[in-house]
Parts: sequence; C-alpha cells; structure tokens
Amino acid sequence: MSEETTKATKKYYDYISVGNRTKQTAYFVQQHDKNRMFLELLKTFNDKQILVMVKSKRNADGLMEFLKEKEVKSLAIHGNHRASQIQDAQTTFNSKETTILITTDRILDTLTLTDTQVLINYDLPFEEPDYFKRLRLVDEIGESAALIDPEDEKTLATIEIMMKCEMLEVEIENFEHTNRSQTSIKDKIKKPRHKKVEQRAKRKAEMKSKWGPSK
Repeated sequence: MSEETTKATKKYYDYISVGNRTKQTAYFVQQHDKNRMFLELLKTFNDKQILVMVKSKRNADGLMEFLKEKEVKSLAIHGNHRASQIQDAQTTFNSKETTILITTDRILDTLTLTDTQVLINYDLPFEEPDYFKRLRLVDEIGESAALIDPEDEKTLATIEIMMKCEMLEVEIENFEHTNRSQTSIKDKIKKPRHKKVEQRAKRKAEMKSKWGPSK
C-alpha cells in the first residue's frame, strides 16, 4: 500500500473527527418532561439497537421502570449490579435479545458492545470528554440523540466547542412541553424555558479559551 493510500484511509478519533463524522441531534426539554419525550423519541428508532446513557443509578432504574409501565422492554445496569449481571446484560444486548440497554459512564467503560445503532443521551455526562467515549460507539455507523434540559446547556456548549460543530436542534412534532405544576390543559406551553440563544452563545465564547485550539 502506498503512503498516499495509507494517509487517505487513516481514521482519526480526536473530538473534532468523531464529532463531525456522526449524526447528532439535540432535543431541548425540561427535566420533568424527559420521560415523555424519550418515549416519543423511541418511536423513531423502532427495531434498532439503542444504548441509553444516564448520569446515575437512580435515573437508570427510574427510566427502566417508566418503560416497563409503558410495556416497553429494556434492561438497566449500573454500579449496584454484580459483574456477572453486567456481563449477562452485555451478552443479551449484543445478541439482540433486548434492544434497549440503559447504563452509566462508569459501567460503559467495562462493556464491549457490538452493533450499537443508536445512542440516546438521556443525560449528558458529568465530564465532557466522556461524551466522546459514548459517541465512538456509533461513530459513522449510527447516530446520536441528546435530551438537553436547562442544566445541561453549559455542558452542551463545551461539547460543541470541543468538536467544533453544533448538534442539530430538533423538535418532536406535536410534543407538548408542560409546566411542572400543570393541573389543566391551559397550563401547557409550547417550548421549554431554556436560556436565550444569546446567553448560550456568550457561554460558548467564555469557554472557548479552555477548549479552543491554542494559538
């Protein structure tokens, strides 16, 4: 193989390369509406192998219970499970006996998953570099979706600076965002109460010195 061919086929795994190779979408939502939006999002990924990333054991168990109530089969694994249970979950997912696996970044580091087609970031990670560890699982071969609540906006801004591109912001048609204390249909709102676009841009500029390229 010639030197030119080698250079042409070499694959890079830095933040920018991974971020630009993979389809990524962002769905803005309030925390209390996340479960409902997640359920709607699942409908667009029917019959695909879906890895769902959450921040905590509590979120993993809570999401699995919510899906069970909706008669959607899923499997959650986290630090409270034995090594044998984690291994069994990995095998079950890789063999496609279950199509939805819910886990945390700590456990993800111990897994070897094959044919992951969709990554759903139910929560963005505590540490921004962990987002790219997740993303590599669907690098080129799949796609990623993120549910962004107001507390995630700073993390999102940093991730976008690190990969020098922005996630495509998408709205689910006919999805109704609600007030936390909603008691009647009149309390429904059209959009989540996220910070203004200008404020988001300002935060990006402030963080650029940390994650941007050195001069």
